[in-house]
Amino acid sequence: MKVSGILFDKDGTLFDFDKTWGAVTQLLIEAECAHDIKQIPVLAARLGFDLQRSVFLSESLVIASTSDEVADAILPFTKDHNRVALLDRMTMITSTVPQVQVADIRSLFSDLKERGLKLGIATNDAEIPAKANLFQANVIEMFDFIAGFDSGFGGKPAPGQMFGFCEHVDLKPQQCVMVGDSLHDLHAGRAAGMRTIGVLTGPASRADLAPHADIVMETIADIPAWLDQI
Repeated sequence: MKVSGILFDKDGTLFDFDKTWGAVTQLLIEAECAHDIKQIPVLAARLGFDLQRSVFLSESLVIASTSDEVADAILPFTKDHNRVALLDRMTMITSTVPQVQVADIRSLFSDLKERGLKLGIATNDAEIPAKANLFQANVIEMFDFIAGFDSGFGGKPAPGQMFGFCEHVDLKPQQCVMVGDSLHDLHAGRAAGMRTIGVLTGPASRADLAPHADIVMETIADIPAWLDQI
């Protein structure tokens, strides 16, 4: 069936995961543990983060978890143990950090829109910072659908965001593709009945993604060529 809609993950898919979040995560860990610096390596290990290289390990819970789940992991290490305050601090960081694009995403999405495709974002980040990131990248108006884990559809790997996209743009899952850098993305797409594309701009390897994807690409910049082929 012809591809009529493409749903994208955000972090690690549109934006390089380590280059965008590595240094920021190190600062966050150090700030939250400033009252007890001995906890810095403990929290880093809990998050699956390599302090020496400022990169995420492939099994890091940060890669595919919701913001709430990441906050729950950080909370025991904070000085105030105030979950609301922690989430506010995290939202401020995720909304303002410069996003390192994996390609010229405005040109890419312009190409896809010219093909008549419906485009969406399905992220386990919260909706407000997700929209802030897309606004900063000057692409927010190109998306027909933007959902965070808190937008009413749940988070990945459950397929709620996939079905929400299909309903919003009036397409069947078989007409759509889910694109992401993590197994959560691919599992969600498969559970909804979509084709799936894995990309190598997050911590997961080709070997990790290939069994769960119809195709694995270096970056989302390869999508137009794939559409031409099919």
